[in-house]
Amino acid sequence: MGFFVLFFSIILPILVIFIISHVLKRKSDDDKPKKLPPGSFGFPIIGEAFGFMYHNHDKFIADRMKKYSSKIFKTNLLGDPVVVLCGTAGHKFIASNELQIFQAWRPQSMMQLYRSSTQKSSSSSSSSPPTPIPRQTEMQITRAPGFVRTDALVHYVGIMDSVVQQQLNSHWVGKEIVNVHRQAQLLLLTLAGRFFMGFEDSARIEKLSNLMHKIMLSLDVLPLNVPGTSFYNGMKAAAEVRKELQLLIKEKQAAMDKGVEMQDILSFMISKPDPSTGKSMPAGEVADKIMGLLSGAFNSPSISISFIMKLLGERPEIYEKVRNEQLEIASSKKDGEALTWEDVQKMRYTWNVALEVMRLRPPVRGFFREAAIDFKYEGYTIPKGWKVYWTVCSTNKNPEYFPDPEKFDPTRHETDSAPPYTNVPFGSGPRTCPGKEYARLQILTFLHYVVKRFNWEVINSDCKVLEGTNPVPYEGVHVRLHSSSA
Repeated sequence: MGFFVLFFSIILPILVIFIISHVLKRKSDDDKPKKLPPGSFGFPIIGEAFGFMYHNHDKFIADRMKKYSSKIFKTNLLGDPVVVLCGTAGHKFIASNELQIFQAWRPQSMMQLYRSSTQKSSSSSSSSPPTPIPRQTEMQITRAPGFVRTDALVHYVGIMDSVVQQQLNSHWVGKEIVNVHRQAQLLLLTLAGRFFMGFEDSARIEKLSNLMHKIMLSLDVLPLNVPGTSFYNGMKAAAEVRKELQLLIKEKQAAMDKGVEMQDILSFMISKPDPSTGKSMPAGEVADKIMGLLSGAFNSPSISISFIMKLLGERPEIYEKVRNEQLEIASSKKDGEALTWEDVQKMRYTWNVALEVMRLRPPVRGFFREAAIDFKYEGYTIPKGWKVYWTVCSTNKNPEYFPDPEKFDPTRHETDSAPPYTNVPFGSGPRTCPGKEYARLQILTFLHYVVKRFNWEVINSDCKVLEGTNPVPYEGVHVRLHSSSA
């Protein structure tokens, strides 16, 4: 009896108070504001978008790393809160958690450019961004049939060799001045037409190249669809590209219905069901996806080729070393004999030059993701839905990894001395570019023939490039050609 009196008069009230205080404490902890990364959201709505898109990109990042943190800071781009993860650790964290914490995301300008009107209308009732193409679907489209695997690329070399020579004969030979960037775009889209879409219509390719160039100039701008703006021009061009691609899809579908066998990515996408749904993709969706693949094959490699040519034109000693390597490979060939996969593997110095150019002038300055869940990094909480950005300049010019980082030194790449996640022109982790070896093959095949046939001087060494993530040389890279006997 005395125990029950003791329990109900003393112990039970203490237990009740303890439970209530514990619940209140947990509620109080939940209500505490999250510790967000340092930084500034800038102006209302617009945030710091102007600085990010139109000012020097590397300086934009470096200034905020110095002011807030060398590892992490926050900003705001057109109403989207963004956390920037810097350095090797930041890149490794994103790459290691791609499928657990992060999902793909594109800025508003890119989302509008790469979404058809059908997709827009189907998602117009929702405030959430469109669901990105699942990585599994993307991989199955590009890799399952073996379109960009090594065993397929081995068979591409002969065709690529022929196309490169045809392009040089048609658009370089006899010309005094060449805009390298535009000619590289035309070459790369010609190759994509053969390997990705299965057609060789040069007039159609040139039309698509001009349209795709307008799209590339509108990727990192304010999405103001007003006549006279680059975004307006890009949106018009994107609509024209979709129109051309849907016409091509109808032509290929009609041919396949008659029993014509076709071996290219576009035909595969038309004939095979979408791995994520099990149903055939509508023509509009196929056009959107092939346009995305074409952009990847078209934009970054053309930027890289432009700056490789620029560097070789400004550094004759590097040009001579590249040319000597290519002439040695050519000396083992019979007249008219095409390059082989084995020949391309011998172009080690040339590829090291390309890697060093891509370190100094990366074809993409960074990439975006979206936080799929709340997560912590460096003691800060990044809320679900925030955008996450990793910037190349925080590693590829870091003297800790690349001594004398502004010096052009291809020998840096003779050994794997730089840590992983530093110089990553093709990305890393689960989202490593599936076309990495395809891009390498294009660049090296082109360089083989261009250095054999020409030397050149750069006319506009101070060529202007777009800021933001997409450093397109919008004025072009113009060179004066001189014949070079092989």
